[in-house]
Amino acid sequence: MSLNEHSRTQKPSPPFLYGTAWKEQDTARLTTLALEAGFRGIDTANQRKHYFEEAVGEGLLRAYDQLGLSRGEVWLQTKFTHVGGQDHRLPYDPRAPMSEQVQSSFESSLAHLHTDTIDSYVLHGPSLREGLADEDWEAWEAMEAIFLAGKTRALGVSNMSATQLELLLSGCRVAPQFIQNRCFAQLGWDREVRELCSAHHITYQGFSLLTANRGLWESPALAQLASQRQCTPAEVIFSLALALEMLPLTGTSDPTHMRSDLRSHAELLTAGEVEALERVYG
Repeated sequence: MSLNEHSRTQKPSPPFLYGTAWKEQDTARLTTLALEAGFRGIDTANQRKHYFEEAVGEGLLRAYDQLGLSRGEVWLQTKFTHVGGQDHRLPYDPRAPMSEQVQSSFESSLAHLHTDTIDSYVLHGPSLREGLADEDWEAWEAMEAIFLAGKTRALGVSNMSATQLELLLSGCRVAPQFIQNRCFAQLGWDREVRELCSAHHITYQGFSLLTANRGLWESPALAQLASQRQCTPAEVIFSLALALEMLPLTGTSDPTHMRSDLRSHAELLTAGEVEALERVYG
C-alpha cells in the first residue's frame, strides 16, 4: 500500500492541537476547557507517568454533553509508550510479546477515550538514542496491523531524529503521517527533520514551541513584533510554526491564552519575518 493510499484514509487534522501532558487531576477540566475555547484536536498518551488518558476521556464526555460536540468533530491522537518511558502504572504486561503490549495499550486507550477509532496512533519515541531496536520494529509492525485493521486512521512517531525517521521509512509497510518533536529555535526549528517530512509528505507536529525557546519568546524583539501585530508573543511563535507548515501544540491551562493561541495564523508574518525568525540563531 502506498503512502498516498494511506493518506486517503486519514481524517484531516485540525490546525492546532491541545496537549494534555502534565495536567494530572486537572486533566479532565482542562480538556473540556480547551474544547470550549475552540480546540478540535486533543493529544494524549497511554503513559500514566506524564499523562492521565482516562481523565482526558472524562473531559471529552463532558464536552460532548455540555458543548453538544460529537466524536466526529474531535480529532484524537494518543500514543504507545515503551516500558522505559513508563512508571509502575503500565497499560500492558511488560513480559508479554511486543505485539500484545501494543494491542493491550491500544485497547485500553479506546476504553479511556470512549471511542472505537483513534485518528492518529503514535509511537512515543524509539527505545534507543540512535538507530531503531528490534522492539521498535516490533512495536511499529503491531501498530501497522492496527492501522490496516481500520482501528486508527493514521500512524505517527515522536521524539525521533532525522536519521531514525529515515531508517523507519526505509523499512516500514505503513509510513508515518505525523512526527511530533520538541522544537528548538537553536536547531533551526528542527530543520533537518522538517525537510525530511516535506520530502515524504509527513506532517511535523511541534511541541514545547514556547518553553523550549524561552529566550526568544521573552525577548524584546519578539515583544516589539507582537506589539506591531497587536497580538501576543506566543501568537507570533505559533504563527511562525504555521507558516513553516507545522502542526503546533500548546498545553496552556489559561483559557485566555487558549483563545489567543487559536488566533495564530500563517499570514500574520511577512515572508521576510518568517525567514528571519526561522534562522534567528544562524
